[in-house]
Parts: sequence; structure tokens; C-alpha cells
Amino acid sequence: MSEVDQLIADMGARARAAAGTLAAMPSAAKARALVAAADALREAGDAIVAANARDMAAARAGGLSAAMLDRLRLDPARVAAMADAVAAIARLDDPVGSIVSQGTRPNGLHLARVRVPLGVIGIVYESRPNVTADAGALCAMAGNAAILRGGSEARESNAAIHAALVAGLTAGGMPADAVQLVPTTDRAAVGAMLRGEGLLDLVIPRGGKGLVARVQAEARVPVLAHLDGVNHVYVHASADPAMAEAIVLDAKMRRTGICGAMETLLIDRDYPAPATLVAALAKAGCEMRGDPEAFGDIVVPATDADWDTEYLDAICSVAIVDGVDSALSHIARHGSGHTDAIVAADADVAEAFLAHCDSAIVLWNASTQFADGGEFGLGAEIGISTGRLHARGPVALEGLTTYKWVGRGHGQVRG
Repeated sequence: MSEVDQLIADMGARARAAAGTLAAMPSAAKARALVAAADALREAGDAIVAANARDMAAARAGGLSAAMLDRLRLDPARVAAMADAVAAIARLDDPVGSIVSQGTRPNGLHLARVRVPLGVIGIVYESRPNVTADAGALCAMAGNAAILRGGSEARESNAAIHAALVAGLTAGGMPADAVQLVPTTDRAAVGAMLRGEGLLDLVIPRGGKGLVARVQAEARVPVLAHLDGVNHVYVHASADPAMAEAIVLDAKMRRTGICGAMETLLIDRDYPAPATLVAALAKAGCEMRGDPEAFGDIVVPATDADWDTEYLDAICSVAIVDGVDSALSHIARHGSGHTDAIVAADADVAEAFLAHCDSAIVLWNASTQFADGGEFGLGAEIGISTGRLHARGPVALEGLTTYKWVGRGHGQVRG
């Protein structure tokens, strides 16, 4: 066994022991530990920002993209928001122990499906250091132990956040191994985690297409995948122009480097002011790619690849479509199943879109940038699942549990 394999095996064994303790902790005890962790993050704010500054300097020198730099950057406000998110998780209803369904069989045997933790969860992520706090807190509140492996570009930030988080959790009564951070940036550690059958119960990748593809290809444990956010906003002919412009600008330009950003704008052929929408995005600094015959030289010609691209930048594809069915067809061909929205005053058209758009999140008259666990009232999120099994959309506490059947009888035998 290699040194890295041994490292992950040892971490997995400690995590399994911690998971047993966490699974039995009362909700109030877990909540107290998370409140202590949030306080510890606030107290360590200056040290976290200083560590992040070192990561940012190295990332700029290494040529990291503007979108990735935005994901990496921490400032006092972002650290405060991170601590607030941990405290918010402490206030959420604990799903562990809740009854999903129950009933009594004709023979008197009472059966219930009861939520229980998944066990040990591995999270492999890039750039975003806030994932260290969000993922650790969510896993712990749901009764799971976590093994975190962040990207090398955020090494110092992740270490500072993890140190503060664990200091708070242990002060609040949780085992120190409830949330562990892989101490090496050796890529072999990711492979060891993915081969960790028996060590890990679930792996969650958060990062670019290359990372997710590797995890899906190599994992011998279940994977909760977050694919690209190739998100669309469809502006129907009935849309209020002022509302449409506000939503489109926010969906693309509020933060261009997040997975909830709009990447393609679809405008109904009968919408009265398509040029105004495109001009507003261009004025805001967005490069528009589409059909110059439809929009003039305000756009550059789009390639076939553009319709399938998650830019994570101030770039947007734009197309004219012939009604809601055409918009849905375009989304079905090019979307990633993440988040898609319609802007419309016609309720019948909007409801048809919501019913037939097969994405994890579908929205009516709202920006795609609401694709966020906090905005959904889930506290923080561990990711947005674009798959169909176990959990879909923002994954928070409930998505980090499974269930078991509990039967209560009074001597029943099948005979």
C-alpha cells in the first residue's frame, strides 16, 4: 500500500468511528457544536483572509482564470457570510430520525421508514474555499463524517478554515475526526478516495468538467455529481420588457463565475424588443454570441460549441426561437439539466414550461442565480445535483441522509 493510500485508509477508519458518534448525537448537541464552529470562523476571520491572500497571489502568478479567481477570493464579508451559513445550518430541522412514511400491516406489524445518516462522505472540490465550511457543517449536522480534499490553489485558505471549523466543533462536543481535511495536494489522494470502497459511502465532486469526469470514471463508491451549469433564460413574447431586462442582466452579470449563471439567452420571435435585451447585456460588458443577421454587429457569430458551453465569464450565447416548444427543444438538446428559467406574463405558457423543462431547477419570472441552497432556505449546500437518483437540485441536510426500515411487532412470524 502506498503512503497516500495508507493516509486515506487511516483517515477513513477515523471517520468511520466519528460517524458512529455523530449518528447518535441529539439534534440540539449537533446544533450547539455548529454554533461554536460559526463563532470560531468569525474569530479566525483575519487569519483566514490572510491565508487566502497568499493563495490569491500564487493563483494570479500561476495564471488562474478570472472566473476561478472570483471563486477563490475571500474577504471579510465572504468570511462572515460563510460563518453565518454554518450558524444557519444549526437552526435547520435535523432530518435524522424523522419518519418518511409509516403504516401497519394487516398482521399488526408496524413499519416505518426513518431517516439516517449516509455515513462517511468524501468531497473533492476546486477553488471555492467556502466549501470547506459548508460541506463540513452540512455533513456533521446530518450525522455524517466528512473527508475533504480541496484544490491546491486554495490550500492555505482551506487549512485555515478547517482549523477554525474543527476547533469550534470539538469545543461544542463533536469528535475531532468528524471533519477531516486531506493534508496533501498529491492527486493520488483523489484516486485513493475514489477507490475507497468500504471507507467512503459517497463521493461528491465540486469542480470543473475534468474533475467530475474523472470522479465518475474512477469511483468505486457512489457519486453525487454536479455537471455543468449550461443554464438558459427564455423570454416569451408576453414577458414584461422591464422585468425581462432586469432578470436577464442579473442572471448573467450578477456573478458570471457561478454555476447558476445564465449561459444562453433564448428570445421568442414575437417578443417586441429583442435588440434591447441584447444591447443591455452588451452595455453591461457581456460579449454576445449569436446570429449577426438577427442581431447585427452587437453579436459575434456563434459556433456550434457555444450552445453547449458553460462560459463562467462575461460571455453569453443568444438565439431567436419560435415559441415555447422551440425553446424547450433547444434546452433539451443543449442544456445540462441544472437551472432554466422562463420570463412570461402568460401563466399557461409558463406552467407548460415548468412542466416540460426537465432540469433540476426550473423558474418562472426569476433569475437563475437563485440556484443556491441558501436562497432555497436550505442553509448552505454541498452542491447542486443534476442527476436523477437520491437527490436533485441543491443538496443540503436531507440529501445527505438515507433511510432504514424499522419494524415493531408483537410476536409475528411468517410460518
